[in-house]
Amino acid sequence: MLARYGVPDAREGAFDALLSALECSGDAPSTVRERADALDRHVADSLSGLEIEQLRAAWTIADIGAGAGFPGLPLALALPTARVDLLESRARSAAVIERLAHAAGAVNAHAVTTRAEQWAAAAGAAAYDVVTARALASLAVLAEYAAPLLRQDGVLVAWKGARDADEETAGAAAAARLGLELRDVRAVVPFSGARPRHLHVFEKVAPTPPGFPRRAGMARKRPLT
Repeated sequence: MLARYGVPDAREGAFDALLSALECSGDAPSTVRERADALDRHVADSLSGLEIEQLRAAWTIADIGAGAGFPGLPLALALPTARVDLLESRARSAAVIERLAHAAGAVNAHAVTTRAEQWAAAAGAAAYDVVTARALASLAVLAEYAAPLLRQDGVLVAWKGARDADEETAGAAAAARLGLELRDVRAVVPFSGARPRHLHVFEKVAPTPPGFPRRAGMARKRPLT
């Protein structure tokens, strides 16, 4: 699996340590903790993002709504020269991320206990080459979370399952209002037998307009149309 994405074999031990720590973490915010299942559904699925060139080349990555640390932690292990900030509003989940990062030796991964909107209004403003999001929200909401965090020409990579025409139309409309433009919808097969998976890639082509980020919670409560 690692060779598929050009990750050196020497990193295998770090991924093993991550999986072992996750399996032992009864408080991890994920029902997928058993080693073999987590290897496919967490690690392989996370690493599928490396099919996107901009992600492979990124120096700064923000993983929003990081949960138990995916895709951020596997990406940090695969890209040791990149700084990966895992944004997680729940303090207990952020603590799990820090513990898993330490166990895996992911010194370039950092849990940030905050919401995406709050971080984008502070130190995270226009600070990232790539924003990632997996199983978090609709494309319209993700575009609003990501746009203020991205530098010019940066990209949002959003993990999604089967394609949804209505969601994609709404996402494209929201993106256009936010200075983003859809560049790719890449079908990926992270592991044998995986359900349909797609990576939606939006590029920041214009500055984030005034008024964004909106206050925390507004993107979900009143999505852009």
